Amino acid sequence: MSDKDLLIPASQTDSSAINAQTRRGRIQMLFLLLACAAPVIASYFAYYVIKPEGGKTNFGTLVYPAQAANSGWFDVPLQGKWTLLIARPAGECHVEDKKCIEALFLMRQAKVAVGREGSRVQLLWVNTDGKPVDPAVAQAYDEKVAGFKVVGLPVNPKARAEFMTWLNKEGAGDQIQLIDPSPDKMMLIPVTNSPKEFTAIKKDLEKLLRLNHKGENL
Repeated sequence: MSDKDLLIPASQTDSSAINAQTRRGRIQMLFLLLACAAPVIASYFAYYVIKPEGGKTNFGTLVYPAQAANSGWFDVPLQGKWTLLIARPAGECHVEDKKCIEALFLMRQAKVAVGREGSRVQLLWVNTDGKPVDPAVAQAYDEKVAGFKVVGLPVNPKARAEFMTWLNKEGAGDQIQLIDPSPDKMMLIPVTNSPKEFTAIKKDLEKLLRLNHKGENL
């Protein structure tokens, strides 16, 4: 310590040390917050900044801005989970109805195809007519075998109208709708039976799950 240092009042020395510690603490807190937010920022940057607005990924179509879903619509929780949602009337969804069965099959296979990350994805079928699900379809696509949860439309008329408006925005009511853990609808996936297009859907889903680590295991 120099002679000049010896002439600095003790109170001034303590104050400088405290200020330096405070600055270091704030910087460390900032880095911690950035580290926690990085996966979310990365996923949305990749999809909403690098990609053009309203553009396409490998196959699915981005919803921009994302459309908020109401967690109170169904008994099945949407908050904190990745959800692939389809809306179909059970009364018309039979084994012979290829359009409906292909949608259910596509969702089931997409969940399986992403491997262990599939545990973060739930499959939700909104039964729009409230009729019983065909026994053969129920056996192949029930919750235990395929992971599907079947729910009816919201009972409350206002909530039902709100959901139907949300579902059919941009004429997308027949498509598979991807909801993130926020929960926001962020991607529309057309139903397809093309192996090439299925591979593209798998890549879209894998990229989202890799970039955004939000969403608990089911």
